[in-house]
Amino acid sequence: MTLVPVRRALLSVSDKTGLVDFATALAGRGVELLSTGGTARTLRDAGLTVIDVAEVTGFPEMMDGRVKTLHPKVHGGLLALRDNPEHVAAMEEHGIGGIDMLVVNLYPFEETVAKGADYDTCIENIDIGGPAMIRAAAKNHAHVAVVVDTEDYAAILSEMGENDGALGYALRQRLAQAAYARTAAYDAAVSNWMAGATNAFAPRRRAFAGTLSSTLRYGENPHQKAAFYVEDASRPGVATAVQHQGKELSYNNINDTDAAFELVAEFNPQDGPVCAIIKHANPCGVARGKTLTDAYMRAFDCDRTSAFGGIVALNQTLDAATAEKIVEIFTEVVIAPEATDEAKAIFAAKKNLRLLTTGGLPNPGHTPLTVRQVSGGLLVQDKDTGRIDEEDLKPVTKRRPSAAEMSDMVFAWSVAKHVKSNAIVYVRDGATVGIGAGQMSRVDSSTIAALKAERMARDCGLPESLAKGSVVASDAFFPFPDGLLAAAAAGATAVIQPGGSMRDAEVIEAADEAGLAMLFTGMRHFRH
Repeated sequence: MTLVPVRRALLSVSDKTGLVDFATALAGRGVELLSTGGTARTLRDAGLTVIDVAEVTGFPEMMDGRVKTLHPKVHGGLLALRDNPEHVAAMEEHGIGGIDMLVVNLYPFEETVAKGADYDTCIENIDIGGPAMIRAAAKNHAHVAVVVDTEDYAAILSEMGENDGALGYALRQRLAQAAYARTAAYDAAVSNWMAGATNAFAPRRRAFAGTLSSTLRYGENPHQKAAFYVEDASRPGVATAVQHQGKELSYNNINDTDAAFELVAEFNPQDGPVCAIIKHANPCGVARGKTLTDAYMRAFDCDRTSAFGGIVALNQTLDAATAEKIVEIFTEVVIAPEATDEAKAIFAAKKNLRLLTTGGLPNPGHTPLTVRQVSGGLLVQDKDTGRIDEEDLKPVTKRRPSAAEMSDMVFAWSVAKHVKSNAIVYVRDGATVGIGAGQMSRVDSSTIAALKAERMARDCGLPESLAKGSVVASDAFFPFPDGLLAAAAAGATAVIQPGGSMRDAEVIEAADEAGLAMLFTGMRHFRH
C-alpha cells in the first residue's frame, strides 16, 4: 500500500490542457495507455501508441458515446484489490487487466450551463461513465491513482521520477479526496441546475460546492483557520478578480471587499461615477460625483476617521487622479472594473495596497442563493435584489418631496440596503453624510448617524451639521415616532422607509408636525 508502480493508465479527458506532455512522460516510463474517443485521437496525433477501451471491453462505443466505459473490464481493472487472492483469481479468469492510474476530467457541464445552453444540451453534457470510474478508482486508492485536475500532473510525474515510476500512498490518498470532491461538486452543479430548471426553490436536498482559490493566513481572528473557495466563476466580483499588487488578501479583506463591490454595483456606471468606502462590512461613505475623484472625495468626507484602513470600491475605471487621492491615506483594498496603467503605477509605490480589477460589475438583479451556516443546518435564501423606481413610492405626508429630495431618497434607499440592520442613512446632494449601522434600536442608529454628520462638519470646518437639509432612509419601518424625530432634530427634511408599522399613523402625524416629506416603499431591506 505504500508504493504502487504505474504500469497501465486510462486517460479520458474533456480538458486536454497538458495532456500530450503528461501522456508522453507516462509512455516514456513504459506505461501502457488506454483511452477513448477524442482523447485517443489527440494522443495518436501526437505520435503516441494508444489502446482503445473498445478493444479492451470487446464492445464499441455506442449510443452517441453514452456507453463506452461502463464495463467489468474497466471497473474490474479499477476496483480489484491487488493483494486479495480472490480478486486476482477473478481478474485472471475473466481476462481483466489492472488499471493503475485513471485520468479523467468530466464533460463540461458547468461551462455548458454558463453559456446559456438549452435544456437538452445541458442534459447531454452530464457525464455518467466519468464519475463512475472516478469513484471506483478513488475507493481503491490503496492500489490506484485517480487524477481529475490538470494541476496535479506535475506532482505525479515528480513523484514517479523519485520512485522509479511508482506513486506513494499519501499522494494517492490526496488525489482520492480531490476526486470525491470533484464528483460531489459536479453532482451539486447538476442538481442545483435542475432545481432551477424545474422552479424548485426548496428541493428536499441541496448541495453546495466550490473550488479552492486560496488558503488564507487566518480567519476573522488570528486563531482561526480559513480558506477561500470560488463557487461561480462567471460573475464579476472579488472571487474572480485579478489582484495586480499588494499582499495576500485576508478573510476580512475578502468579506469587506465583496460588500463594497456589491454596493457600487447598484449604480449603473452610465449614470455617473459612484464610490463606496467600507469598514467592517458596513459603508462609512458612499457618493456620486461629477468625476470619479469627486465621488471618492465626497464619500471620504462622510466619515474620514472610519475611512482610514478601509476598502474602496468604484463603479468605473480607476484613473490616475483618483488613485492619487486614494493613496493619501492608508487603504487596504481598492476594487474597480478596470484600472489605467497610470493608476497602477501610482499604486505600485504602496506595496501593501491591494488593487483588484474584475472586468465588469456584478448584475445586481442576478439572483444567486445566499447561504448562512447555523448550528446543525444551513439558512438559504434568494439574494436581496429588491429595487425601487420613483413610481413605486407612496407619498404619505402632507408635504411632497422635491425633485432633489426624491433623487437623494432613492440613492439613500439603495445604500441602506447594504448597511447592517438597524440601518439609518442620511444623504445630501448624492452623498451619504451620516450612517448608523447595526444597532439594536432604530433610534440609536438615527442618533449615531446624526452624531457622525456633526463630527464630520467640525472636521471639515463647516458651521453646521452635514445632516442639515439631508434626507433619511431607514431599512425597516419606524415602530415609534422617536427615530424619525431624531432624524428631524438632526436637520433632515425628508424620510424614505418601508411603512407597515402598527403605528404608521402616529409616525405620519409626527412627520407632518415636523414638516417632513415621507415616502413608503412597501419593501424592507434587513441585512444581518
